[in-house]
Amino acid sequence: MRAAKSAYPLTWRIMDALEAFAAFVWPARFGRAIPWLMLTPALLLIGLLVLGLWQIGDASLRTLDTTTFLMSETYTLANYQRAFTESLFAVVAWRSLAGSLIVTVATLILAFPYAYVMVRTSSPTIRKLLLIALFLPFFIGQVVRAYGWLIILGNQGMVNEALGLVGIAPIRLLYNYWAVLFGLVQYMLPFAVLMLAPALTAIPEELEAAAGSLGAGWVRTFRHVVLPLARPGLVGAGLVVLTLSLTDFAMPAILGGGSQDFIANAIYDQFFRTSDQGLGSTLALLLVVAGSLLVGLVFTLFGAGTLAMGRARR
Repeated sequence: MRAAKSAYPLTWRIMDALEAFAAFVWPARFGRAIPWLMLTPALLLIGLLVLGLWQIGDASLRTLDTTTFLMSETYTLANYQRAFTESLFAVVAWRSLAGSLIVTVATLILAFPYAYVMVRTSSPTIRKLLLIALFLPFFIGQVVRAYGWLIILGNQGMVNEALGLVGIAPIRLLYNYWAVLFGLVQYMLPFAVLMLAPALTAIPEELEAAAGSLGAGWVRTFRHVVLPLARPGLVGAGLVVLTLSLTDFAMPAILGGGSQDFIANAIYDQFFRTSDQGLGSTLALLLVVAGSLLVGLVFTLFGAGTLAMGRARR
């Protein structure tokens, strides 16, 4: 160290000066404030979220004057009355809720074996291929993928052309409810696998081998060993898929063709087509409340899963 000081005396003097300046500007007694400073970006984001929700709540209590297209100055619950009484919004709400639940269940059923094979396979080649197939969709946006399904499932698409080769008439595969759900499952599958893989990796393979040595078959081992221990991953993946599906916009708009709208599409229509910010804010706020209640219900029944950062209830 002395040799270094003698070789670079100017460098050490500069470093000592910078250290002294840092001690002067930020004394050691301020060290306790460092954690709070590190939390500043998160607190700012939360503040912006609260401010946005406040603005949405304020706008939801104002109605649109259709003669001037200006928002009213007085507060009223007319927008909430419309949201709960008009059949259109009820249909869209139930369609969104039912669709997100179906997509969640279907995605978990498909994602679990994929994640299990990816984690448990002894072949590095198979694992790499599964990882590549898993991450490739992330390089393609959701809108691009949705339009890709138009090419594949359209009346003149690849599927109907293949059916025509065997004498089957074209089938209407697009612009219906099941096309939207199919697109959502395909979009959500990588998210679910990524949430399940760490939970399955944490399950020791010795437990499955021990169950087999005690006479349990593969089905009983899966049911009584793997599935219970993987529950945190299932809960975390289910919550992510549920919330993303409930608030999705692109798949219902593109694969549904405007006839299978979800709540996000209805909110978009109110803001940008009818310019009714009050009703759009009301629907957005109700969506936030409904999603929060669903997440709270899942937390109450099953725990927070992997989202609890290691504190999942087993």
